[in-house]
Amino acid sequence: MKIALASDHRGFEFKKHVASMLAQMGHTVKDFGTTTGTESVDYPDYGLKAARSVGSGESDRGILICGTGIGMSLVANKVNGVRAAVCHNLYTVEMSRRHNDSNILCIGADVIDEDLLEQKVKLWLETPFEGGRHARRVEKIMDVEDGSGI
Repeated sequence: MKIALASDHRGFEFKKHVASMLAQMGHTVKDFGTTTGTESVDYPDYGLKAARSVGSGESDRGILICGTGIGMSLVANKVNGVRAAVCHNLYTVEMSRRHNDSNILCIGADVIDEDLLEQKVKLWLETPFEGGRHARRVEKIMDVEDGSGI
């Protein structure tokens, strides 16, 4: 899978860890920055680039990391074709894939530890979308983008 990866300065160390983990799992990683954890940067600058890669189909999925995951999810969900989910535990990670077909996982580096980070990334990558009644619901969400929604 081709995975877009981005963080701000708060998520930089987690991003480096995730990039290594993804490479070991055999995924192709496109790193959209930031390149430092010491200089304060604005998360929209990096999250938007990665989200556009996913929304356009250039990348299959994306992982965005900031302090809480919230800022990255807000910017990512402005991009057509993106279903970004902030997930703080394994249950929400699994449901974001099974029921919502999330294509971007947003993580808060300040709210979880490295062990949970690894578990979340692995579970999110391995969990399939169930389809069925959930596909109808996801389609309704996506219809909002073209103005034909609910």
